[in-house]
Amino acid sequence: MTPMLWAGAVLAVLLCLLALGVPIAFALGFVSIAALILADGWGSLSILGETFFGGLASFGLVSIPMFILMGAAVASSPAGKDLYEALDRWLNRVPGGLVLSNLGACSIFAALSGSSPATCAAIGKMGIPEMTKRGYPNEIAAGSIAAGGTLGILIPPSITLIVYGIATETSIGRLFLAGLVPGFMLTALFMIWTIYDCRRRGVGLDMVTRRFSFAERFEVLPRVLPFLAIIVAILFVLYGGVATPSEAAGVGALLCLVLVAVIYKLFKPSLYTGLFRDTLKESVMIMMIIGASELFSFALSSLFITQTIAAWIADLDVNRWVLMAIINVFLLFAGFFLPPVAVILMTAPILLPIIIQAGFDPYWFAIVLTINMEIGLITPPVGLNLYVINGIAPNISLGEVLRGSIPYVGCMVLGIVLLCFIPQIALLLPDLVMGPGQ
Repeated sequence: MTPMLWAGAVLAVLLCLLALGVPIAFALGFVSIAALILADGWGSLSILGETFFGGLASFGLVSIPMFILMGAAVASSPAGKDLYEALDRWLNRVPGGLVLSNLGACSIFAALSGSSPATCAAIGKMGIPEMTKRGYPNEIAAGSIAAGGTLGILIPPSITLIVYGIATETSIGRLFLAGLVPGFMLTALFMIWTIYDCRRRGVGLDMVTRRFSFAERFEVLPRVLPFLAIIVAILFVLYGGVATPSEAAGVGALLCLVLVAVIYKLFKPSLYTGLFRDTLKESVMIMMIIGASELFSFALSSLFITQTIAAWIADLDVNRWVLMAIINVFLLFAGFFLPPVAVILMTAPILLPIIIQAGFDPYWFAIVLTINMEIGLITPPVGLNLYVINGIAPNISLGEVLRGSIPYVGCMVLGIVLLCFIPQIALLLPDLVMGPGQ
């Protein structure tokens, strides 16, 4: 069989397994092992164990469970509620201010948790009932939270950017810096659309139920600011070269656990048992996908699929921006069906050499790729955030959640266009802090 026939067969079997509900790690592993046996015989099994564990033999991977633990500690405490309450008190006089509070809370909570589903669940449980109670349409209430939750994979510290850095052997600290300004740019675009939509629908100042004094506005801040200080400290030690991502993540997780216990008087062992259990489950899931994707990459390379596809794309006689548009459409399509971590691990090693050869910056591309993955989180058929919102607000139909999310997809597409025209949106901060270069 030719490499392209192998590629078609591998893709078809993989999609069938995923459609049947087989977990991603097992689907990738099965397809990889079956393809290697069919191509090279049973002798190929002798190197599978080494290849699988080779994908996990990176010290940088230690940061993943630590950041997950940090996010779980915040999500299991009233910190999200306090963050939401603080922003609501400061923004309640702005038209659509409650929605803006939710978006702001999503962006900050995303930085604390690094997880889109956790952000949607934590902020949505408080924000959606409050918005509907104050008369906001279901589409605005649900769509804004679903879109705000996607910021969890872009605003650092981001698990997705850590995985990209490990898969492509690029600097995680530089990736975090590259994601900071685009993350807040998307938050601003979301807020601009929200203000316009609220004015258009007549949802504004008449929804405000009370005024808050300055004393009330400052009341919640002492419970919120320590968590924000941890994020600032993590970014500082990473960019200042004081600590590695794994060291920063470990200290950050410990400090979050201590703050949760001290600030909210949460000392019950059962809370922390569940917290560690959930962290372990999510970490093992991600590690299994990483190990299986290493097998998948090895199989693709052994069958010359990777080299053939890369050569075909590189030989396309098109402008580099047309090439980037093709890659964006491919990533968008992949994001419709697969979670961000799986897409990055499967595609980044193939696409990165092509991107660099075309003259694009790998850190800029990481941000464009991540925004494409954000779109996949609020679009069917997978659309994880849509189902999270539907689960915590069952009175709001999935169709209403989707209709409310679509305008924010337009904001993300606009964000990608802005990044294409002005790459320095992503590159200026890392160049200033860490010096120019790749």
